[in-house]
Amino acid sequence: MKKLFLIIGAPGSGKTTDASIIAEKNADTIAHYSTGDMLRAEVASGSELGKTIEDFISKGDLVPLNIIIDTIFSAINGSDKDVVLIDGYPRSVEQMTELDALLEKQDTIDLVSVIEVRVSEQVAKERILGRAAEAEVVRSDDSIEVFASRMKIYTDPLADIQNFYTDKNLLKVISGEHAIEVVVDEMEAFVKASV
Repeated sequence: MKKLFLIIGAPGSGKTTDASIIAEKNADTIAHYSTGDMLRAEVASGSELGKTIEDFISKGDLVPLNIIIDTIFSAINGSDKDVVLIDGYPRSVEQMTELDALLEKQDTIDLVSVIEVRVSEQVAKERILGRAAEAEVVRSDDSIEVFASRMKIYTDPLADIQNFYTDKNLLKVISGEHAIEVVVDEMEAFVKASV
């Protein structure tokens, strides 16, 4: 039985970095997949699917549900680790309910927790725009206009997502505004204590 942790947070919350550090420190037991990275890798491959995904990502829009779900399940099922961290999902009520329905129909994946890395919009904006200024290769989604769109996409369904997972006793909130080492230590301790 795979133990699944979903990690959500605003653009710039640090969720991908936090999860990747935890997976590196526990390479024998924990796998990490970023939905954003998986989708960008598909875009970079130059495939037809990648071109479709790029059309959505470049505008800051959500990639269609079936593409995301297939990507996530193939990553989990293909992992040789028992503990899987997936960040950047769910981003909508539709994504959340679809995943919940699919998880209920199978017995190989156990959703242990949804970890919300919480930061203020101001901190998120400073980090995203700072990342764009420092980057050698600027991501197509690191502009103020796309940030505003991504932030709205993140915050619009957030209360429903929080309520849904709180009702299932699955939501864990961690402040992402501390030093990265502090955030990583708290998240890693929680994951290890939960499996």
